[in-house]
Amino acid sequence: MTKILNKGMEVMLPQALQNAITALGNLPGVGARTAERYAYYLFKNNAKLSTEIADALNNLHLGVKSCPITFALIDYDEEVSPFYQNPTRDKSTILVVEEPLDIYAIEQTKQFRGTYHVLGGAISPIDGITPDQLHIKELLDRIEPDNVKEIIIATNPSVEGESTALLLQKMLHEKSPETKVTRLARGLPLGVDLSYADQITLSAALENRTGL
Repeated sequence: MTKILNKGMEVMLPQALQNAITALGNLPGVGARTAERYAYYLFKNNAKLSTEIADALNNLHLGVKSCPITFALIDYDEEVSPFYQNPTRDKSTILVVEEPLDIYAIEQTKQFRGTYHVLGGAISPIDGITPDQLHIKELLDRIEPDNVKEIIIATNPSVEGESTALLLQKMLHEKSPETKVTRLARGLPLGVDLSYADQITLSAALENRTGL
């Protein structure tokens, strides 16, 4: 049994339930009360649901990996991302995003037929994320073999995203001055991640991207 305080009163919880609450509380955006509701919901429902969730989580790291070229998420038995190896995709155009799930937000617009490159985050000194921790070198290495003509920077419209975009712009111009570097147009509101932007906003941003 585990002791917790509830409005000044000491309450005893079964250890297994408390362990579930603690584990769920590690998820982003899940506070203590929400974790408690989730844990109790799982307990009072059929154990099959908990088993399915546990199996899915156990297989998460076994069944998913990063593409060695684009760093998009792929099935473990795939060699490279389908977005890269598909012959109908234009390898001469690369759209650069911060996180893998940003790719699917862009794909929903059905307007982009190039390939992608995932940085793996954005520069953030406060969080200890420096340029050398991002997949910037790998992006630069793709320019020549893929005969890249345009690189679209689609970092999130945040302080970190803007800082990352400025550094990318500088490094790309130094590495390959003849490569066109563009950004998504300012149709994206400040502070909204790509994965949460609506399709209309993303479509307008893609269509009205500007040069740097």
